[in-house]
Amino acid sequence: QVQLVESGGTLAQAGGSLKLSCTASGIIFSIHTMGWYRQAPGKQRELVAHITSRGSTNYTDSVKGRFTVSRDNAKNTVYLQMNSLKPEDTAVYYCSARLLPNVNVWGQGTQVTVSS
Repeated sequence: QVQLVESGGTLAQAGGSLKLSCTASGIIFSIHTMGWYRQAPGKQRELVAHITSRGSTNYTDSVKGRFTVSRDNAKNTVYLQMNSLKPEDTAVYYCSARLLPNVNVWGQGTQVTVSS
């Protein structure tokens, strides 16, 4: 059974930093692209960043230069370091594992709230 468990979401002040973690079980973690998505109230879920099995990364424009995605295959964990937080970063953040080109598995989400 595949399971993704996110942690690290909390209330932060604008300009501050948070680090999210997502630990996977039930998959061969090292071979999968891992992604971080977010969904703000009333908005569609959007891709924030992803990291491939080889460590290549991609970011949505709004977080470039502020967020960093990384992975530790020995710990089956993917991270999202978020710096210079803005109120518009407020959302539920979801971890995702891409098992197949059109098949993703999702975590339960972790709430990030940034106060101005």
